[in-house]
Amino acid sequence: MIKLRSKKLFKRSSSKLVAATAGGGAGRGDVQWELRPGGMLVQKRECGEEGDEVITVRISTGLNWHDISIGATATFGELKMAVEMVTGLETREQRLLFKGKEREDGDHLHMVGVRDKDKVLLLEDPAIKERKLKAMGGGQAMSSSRHTIIEV
Repeated sequence: MIKLRSKKLFKRSSSKLVAATAGGGAGRGDVQWELRPGGMLVQKRECGEEGDEVITVRISTGLNWHDISIGATATFGELKMAVEMVTGLETREQRLLFKGKEREDGDHLHMVGVRDKDKVLLLEDPAIKERKLKAMGGGQAMSSSRHTIIEV
């Protein structure tokens, strides 16, 4: 049979902990806490003057790509607004895919796992693309050209 000496173990570790925090923590002040968008309470990070880490995301549209710098805690909706400024494609016409899944406008980049120099795929919403083609080509021209359009 094995006996554990938990009283001595905890007594030693707690006395060391009190000594370490009393001596080392006196100059640093109180611990700051922040509530993350996912609802998790964590110790506040100090990331320089800004407070928000800036990452570069590569937006790929198939043949073209654009590098966009944005805050790591930004949402995909904010990223869509930045993409709109670069590409001219309206936010409601955009579909952003990261790791093979379309992301909602309210999803935060860091919560999904987007890091510096990651790639996000930009697709044009097919329903809006079809409406644009109908408006530009007219009703009858679209019906005949609908069968000849091939997307790769």
